[in-house]
Amino acid sequence: MNWISNVVRPKIRSFLRRETPENLWIKCPETGQLVFYKDVEANQFVIPSSNYHMRVSAPMRLKQMFDGGTWLDIGVPEVSIDPLKFRDERRYVDRLKDARAKTGLHDAIKLGLGKLDGLPVVIAVQDFDFMGGSLGMAAAEAVIKGMQTAVEKATPFIMFAASGGARMQEGILSLMQLPRTTVAVQMLREAKKPYIVVLTNPTTGGVTASYAMLGDVHIAEPGALIGFAGPRVIEQTIREKLPEGFQRAEYLAEHGMVDMVVHRHKLRATLSELCRLLTKAPVAVAQPQLPVPAHA
Repeated sequence: MNWISNVVRPKIRSFLRRETPENLWIKCPETGQLVFYKDVEANQFVIPSSNYHMRVSAPMRLKQMFDGGTWLDIGVPEVSIDPLKFRDERRYVDRLKDARAKTGLHDAIKLGLGKLDGLPVVIAVQDFDFMGGSLGMAAAEAVIKGMQTAVEKATPFIMFAASGGARMQEGILSLMQLPRTTVAVQMLREAKKPYIVVLTNPTTGGVTASYAMLGDVHIAEPGALIGFAGPRVIEQTIREKLPEGFQRAEYLAEHGMVDMVVHRHKLRATLSELCRLLTKAPVAVAQPQLPVPAHA
């Protein structure tokens, strides 16, 4: 019986068992509905039933934006990995290793140079999956390098912001990146190159207090949380009840903090039109791009 119980039965079970991928289904954060992953992926990571805009990785965002889904990576200068030798429950260097293994990125921002409907552009994407998209020295160097490249190549600069704020493990060195990135924005402005910011969910803290709110045009994705401090902190500070959804994209558009709220299916066309308008470029020639779902 031992041989049958210990060998034969486990083999039969393993033969009959079907391996199910962990990401086969996605749960909608808004409704709780389970949605087939491939359907969400084909819909540009927008839940079809609820229209909830999920987070998109930096490589996927670049693939969605550039013609043919191809671009040139822009290298970023190296910075000190752990200048403060920071440690809380874990060492900062260990957290960085985990984040790099999880995302495949060197830090929170990825840069690409390519064409958007035939027009050369530089795009920077902040990946929230990399330590909450926090702004540290490496991320700031990426922002500055992206803007410098836009000036050198005489192209518009598009920033997809997504962040929880400054990176606490780098302390004051992280906060010093706010004025540094602000100076880079001024450099872009002096060169008369368009700077378009796309605010995604969430964009908060020091990023909102610096380059994320200094664009020529501010676009937000539907439902994106945008602000400096959280609602609870603000209510405790001013001792007043805040309006429902006052930090969401739609509310901010109504009150003038962002210029427009654009659905992800229309985002590429909107950015292309804005870049051409701001650079006085001729009308776009049709370019190959990722297919847009029929129900977009």
